[in-house]
Amino acid sequence: MAGNWQERRVVVTGLGVVSSLGNDLDTFWHRLIAGDCGVDRIKSFDPSSYDTQMAGEVKDFDPTPALPSPKEMRRTDRYSQFGVYAGWQALKDSGLDLAKANRDEIGVFIGSGIGGLETVTDQHTLLLSRGPGRLSPFMIPMLISNMGSGLFSMYHNLRGPNFATCSACATSNHALGEAWRTIKMGDAQVMFAGGAEATVVPIGIGGFCAMKAMSTRNNDPTHASRPFDKERDGFVMGEGSAVVVLEELSYAKARGARIYCELAGYGNTADAYHLTAPAPGGEGAVRCMQMALRNAKLSPEDITYVNAHGTSTPQGDIAETEAIKTVFKEHARKLAVSSTKGATGHMLGAAGAVEMVICSKALQTDTVPPTINYQVPDPQCDLDYVPNTARKMKIKAVVNNSFGFGGHNATIIATKFEG
Repeated sequence: MAGNWQERRVVVTGLGVVSSLGNDLDTFWHRLIAGDCGVDRIKSFDPSSYDTQMAGEVKDFDPTPALPSPKEMRRTDRYSQFGVYAGWQALKDSGLDLAKANRDEIGVFIGSGIGGLETVTDQHTLLLSRGPGRLSPFMIPMLISNMGSGLFSMYHNLRGPNFATCSACATSNHALGEAWRTIKMGDAQVMFAGGAEATVVPIGIGGFCAMKAMSTRNNDPTHASRPFDKERDGFVMGEGSAVVVLEELSYAKARGARIYCELAGYGNTADAYHLTAPAPGGEGAVRCMQMALRNAKLSPEDITYVNAHGTSTPQGDIAETEAIKTVFKEHARKLAVSSTKGATGHMLGAAGAVEMVICSKALQTDTVPPTINYQVPDPQCDLDYVPNTARKMKIKAVVNNSFGFGGHNATIIATKFEG
């Protein structure tokens, strides 16, 4: 694996997704492009006493095909099951034959912003009601946020680099970027990278309600998440997972892999400003996008489409719009910019990877997904947000932004694969 790291190119060869729009790639993509919405009133518990009563819940989920035995269902949190299942889908989609591969050269970075919140809730209730002697011996392995990554490597005997990123809503973009860096440096030939989140549980919804961060448009759930719209009033939580297979180009070519796109650049900065609010003017996001462009050796004019973080929060959408205008200057008016969180909800630590799946399909199909629920223009958000209807257009390069509480910023740049 020796060689100049700058000469090692990284391509996307497999995609897997679990979401409120569907639990397989084809269903997810077709519903997204059709402008469907996966947000609805919460069904997994009674939300009537909560300020926010809707979410993008995963429906009809059965992880058993991706697990080695039925007992693993009882020993794994739902977030891990999402991650393992998305990874299993991505493996199938890639066509990679692990029996013929050197598994020392295949790694896994599947992160989570919060981890096993359902396990924490259930076990704490048990502790208070029945005492410490009744706690599960699997409690800690179930709740820690690295276990999705660890389990996927165990189930498939993947012995390369392995860890879990945790940077709130930037988590899975950081996983993708660090996987890109790992392959570029020659420390792996293949990486499974992404994120998983399962926080649509009472304490998760309640905690974000206490922050006054989420939409309260409970009488109209499918229109509650409305990125860049003047009447937006907060984000809507989603859950699920996405995992992307990244490969070193010559390795992928040698096995005849189908290539979706090339992962060309990665940026990673901190706001160093506030627990939850973005820096004024999106200053940290500006430096992050600029770093990604520099690493990709691209100019702002090379970018066709920005998949925005666009969470539907009053401050965040303005800051990201300002950041895009600062980075792209006059070219910002020529960009297609969309946020897909109106359709999926905000999947927190899984968001960046889900949106990398979207960017990969956009590059493959020359289709930009819409920003649904965009009805009332905001003078402070004045770019082309591809409102409500998908757009066919030639796409050369895309920017995928993710920004998290704590001031974490991560940007991925992908380009159409040119051979």
